[in-house]
Amino acid sequence: MKALCWNGVNDLRVERVPDPSILNPKDAIVRVTMSSVCGSDLHLLDGYVPTMKAGDIIGHEFIGEVVETGSGVKKFKKGDRVVVCSIIGCGGCAHCLDNDWSLCDNSNTKPEYLDKAFGYATAGIFGYSHAFGGYAGSHAEYIRVPFADQGAFKVPEGLPDESLVFVSDAFPTGFMAADMCGIEPGDTVAVWGCGGVGQMAIRSAYLLGAGRVIAIDRFEDRLQTAKEQGKAEVLNYEKVDVLEALKEMTGGRGPDRCIDAVGLEAHTTGVEEYYDKVKQTLRIETGRPAVLRQAIMACRKGGTLSIVGVYGGLLDKFPMGPAMNKALTFRMGQQHGQRYIPELLDIVAQGKVDPSYILTHKWTLDQGPEGYQMFKKKTDNCMRVVFTP
Repeated sequence: MKALCWNGVNDLRVERVPDPSILNPKDAIVRVTMSSVCGSDLHLLDGYVPTMKAGDIIGHEFIGEVVETGSGVKKFKKGDRVVVCSIIGCGGCAHCLDNDWSLCDNSNTKPEYLDKAFGYATAGIFGYSHAFGGYAGSHAEYIRVPFADQGAFKVPEGLPDESLVFVSDAFPTGFMAADMCGIEPGDTVAVWGCGGVGQMAIRSAYLLGAGRVIAIDRFEDRLQTAKEQGKAEVLNYEKVDVLEALKEMTGGRGPDRCIDAVGLEAHTTGVEEYYDKVKQTLRIETGRPAVLRQAIMACRKGGTLSIVGVYGGLLDKFPMGPAMNKALTFRMGQQHGQRYIPELLDIVAQGKVDPSYILTHKWTLDQGPEGYQMFKKKTDNCMRVVFTP
């Protein structure tokens, strides 16, 4: 089959690879009909996630059709149209039973990497390095889905792939970001990052009762989308002092809840931008925590900071003093998609949110390398590229 493979930093190639096969009775084979890029994939592309190997198939956000099932799969049959969570969960360990699917004890087939890096291994993730299980990703014609009864979900009839593909990852990640905030009716929520996940966090914050959402980014097309589609107030951090603007917009109080939808390659301005880029390039720090620093300083006393932007290691100049003395609550994690996907499919089916507006470019898999470069450089107002194998 055809697949988009990682072969080094900024080196993606479309290659011919063996078709996947059933390895475990709980597996299903899915023919991928649409697979999306994701901001966290750029961390792979830029070399900030170790344990990638040449030839690894990337991609983790997808929808498709079941073509084969193992003997242990009970919920699906050939021909079923499914959206699949990017996080792989066994469904039987204590964490899965607690609905904390990204902490699964059993789906990461190579736990030795994260045992050393994090103290404990977390769940496997499609197409996201050998530290997260070494699973083949979704930028391919077919994909093996382990624990299919737990991770795949039948989709409502009559809805297009464009409306459903982001229920695999971007929508549940954004929804979890808002859910972790503990939003109370009328709260003001500030969201850093207006890419796909940030857009979904904005919509989700309103679904959960926010009174105002303030979106922060530097790309005018993304800010405009947040304003028009998400009904957010917007700030361009290259044009205003975000901390002063947020204080002024909230009467000096600060946002009640702050969401980091950016992660370890955050961009900022001034000396801080150069400081973090140099240290990250030299691997003196793993991530650029500009958004975390801003969110901690901006959040009101006693507020909550929700982190769904991906981080992988060590950060520098982290303002722990303000966080502790302001009594901030931190909630964070990879998405527990299996917890949210059934509800989000209903939300899409009812027309409350149609995530398809974050899809700006639909290309063939053969155009994968070019699609990722467009996505990375944000040219042509690109928010999300999807591939149709």
